[in-house]
Amino acid sequence: MSFVEYGDTIKDGDTAIVFLGHESMFPVKVQHGTVTQTKYGVIRHSTDLIGKKYGSKVTCSKGGWVFILHPTPELWTMNLPHRTQILYSTDISVITMMLELKPGSIVCESGTGSGSLSHALIRTVAPTGHLYTVEFHQQRAEKAQEEFREHGVEHLVTVTNQDVCKNGFGVSNIADAVFLDIPSPWEAIGHAKSALKAEGGRICSFSPCIEQVQRTCLAMEEYGFTEINTLEILLRVYNVRTISLQIPDLGKAAEDNSSAGFDSTSPSNQGSPCPNLQQGTVQFKSGVPLREMVGHTGYLTFATKS
Repeated sequence: MSFVEYGDTIKDGDTAIVFLGHESMFPVKVQHGTVTQTKYGVIRHSTDLIGKKYGSKVTCSKGGWVFILHPTPELWTMNLPHRTQILYSTDISVITMMLELKPGSIVCESGTGSGSLSHALIRTVAPTGHLYTVEFHQQRAEKAQEEFREHGVEHLVTVTNQDVCKNGFGVSNIADAVFLDIPSPWEAIGHAKSALKAEGGRICSFSPCIEQVQRTCLAMEEYGFTEINTLEILLRVYNVRTISLQIPDLGKAAEDNSSAGFDSTSPSNQGSPCPNLQQGTVQFKSGVPLREMVGHTGYLTFATKS
């Protein structure tokens, strides 16, 4: 099993996603002799999972059923164990596009955190690219290294435990892009410039506060970065609902009488009331925004090495 190469069947040692519904799913490590409890009953790994195809419908001991899905970076983002605050697919998709990443790209990242963005970056640069990710916290760095190994992507990533603001990324003049998600990104701009290739490399800094963005932009200008711009991504979800509205009376009866030669000035017609139309309702589909939405996550500041 690998997060960057699709596998057809579930094997011992794989990480799989148990899908109970769009709002209910969780990861499980498949192991011989192990069982997993769900609200629909027990899943026995040896008989219910190993050897079955990904996407299979598995019946639990209580008669309910679940789907077993092959993991992807998007599913992992929704289900990973949170060691830090993470980036979600809304921001990740824009970061990947604006950094102009593709298979074969070399990317430097700090910090690794829970590995949400890391998995997406690895999938994008595979099979010939590489991710150099730096994490200040030793336990988080070790856990990230363990997850990359379990997920079959360790050959595509190098995890380093050090302070990027003091020691940099450990590479020079090879990166196509640099991503910073640290409290003081302005202190790492010089190291980011050193890690980027000679010309045209892209940098992105994620910061939740506008004061951080201001200091980062000043540092980027000081180090000669160009095309500096800041974005904020807001996701607004719409629900599709069936709405019933009453058909309004627009005076169609009067128009019909007029076209038929009805003369309201005629003495014989004066005082005759116009017939009323029977009003009904019409149903149609409409998009209705949610009452609440996920608002501010952070500001994304992009720039290019001149």
